[in-house]
Amino acid sequence: MNIHEYQAKELLARNGVNVPSGKACKSIEEAQTAAQALFDAGQSMLVIKSQIHAGGRGKGTFKSGFQGGVHLCKSVDETVETAKAMLGEVLVTKQTGPEGREVKTLLVASAEKIVKELYLAVLLDRNTSKPIVMASTEGGMDIEEVAEKSPEKIVKETIDPAMGMMPYQARKIAAALNLPSSLIGQATKLLMGVYKTFWSCDASMVEINPLCIVENVDETQGIAAVDAKISLDDNALYRHKDILEMRDLAEEAPLEIEAGKFDLNYIKLDGNIACLVNGAGLAMATMDIIKHYGGDPANFLDVGGGASREQVTAAFKIILSDPNVKGILVNIFGGIMQCDVIAEGVVSAAKETNLSIPLVVRLEGNNVEIGKKILNESGLELISGDSMADAAKKIVAVV
Repeated sequence: MNIHEYQAKELLARNGVNVPSGKACKSIEEAQTAAQALFDAGQSMLVIKSQIHAGGRGKGTFKSGFQGGVHLCKSVDETVETAKAMLGEVLVTKQTGPEGREVKTLLVASAEKIVKELYLAVLLDRNTSKPIVMASTEGGMDIEEVAEKSPEKIVKETIDPAMGMMPYQARKIAAALNLPSSLIGQATKLLMGVYKTFWSCDASMVEINPLCIVENVDETQGIAAVDAKISLDDNALYRHKDILEMRDLAEEAPLEIEAGKFDLNYIKLDGNIACLVNGAGLAMATMDIIKHYGGDPANFLDVGGGASREQVTAAFKIILSDPNVKGILVNIFGGIMQCDVIAEGVVSAAKETNLSIPLVVRLEGNNVEIGKKILNESGLELISGDSMADAAKKIVAVV
């Protein structure tokens, strides 16, 4: 699950991480009130930021023609006018695709006087099965670009999950970022807080880009998380009801939300051949082989190893809710799964939805003969695939 920047900063602040003061606003009136409070508190410049689950907001364009999803404002009036141009409008960035996302929330915050931009992230290193802290002096850039052009500028520190981040590790990272000695203490506290947020929230990633050295009003320097992104492990959300309440369903694909209700792993794609498969690896291989034979998969759909008839029926309904789908490939290997259960689900779903598009089914494994018999006696107009390749060729040809 992803959350908005203002929510990520709230979680970080709970763990002692310094973040710019600000408020999430869902109306022009709220933006005006927040701006007035910040200027009254002595701020000379504010930043107003669109809150959507996508990067590249600053370089984005609203469908109305207004440029940029992030703006600096020098007065309350300027903040209000900018908010009017952003709130309720659709912002298109390189990550949203041409359809864009409607901006329903704005973050109105103090604009820090930035001296230096850095990069910081905590994520899971799947090679070692341990958390890893990544930091770089090249803040503000995509970390992939830094890794490609200047890999020596990325610092990595593996954390023992049994011990957690130790203060000496935080100081080591702070030193590697070439921070002045006056900021080592602050940076150590911030790094410990960022790691605590990652661990205590069951996050899969915490990214702060940029992490900034900032100039305070009294001309001293500090360090702050100017931007923040947190992705959370869905499997652990039952332990975090407060974080689960931060979920913004408007930022998620409706079909993926519906699939989640039935514990189905579904991701919508741009093609026209729907896939219903058991097992993530087989699902990925099925998409690959459809592409190999000249087709385009419409989705990733893993019904899991122990799907019920009801789940298969729900999967069909979700697939058919996509208007781009012109054919369906069911590819099942019955290891844990029973082929007859899938067959019953396919027949039930096809009849319940009045299926009118081509359907190719390939079954293999437990109870495969019973499954094929159920399909053959169903009266449905379906095409049998003798192998994965045969099934892929047939669905591509018929579509």
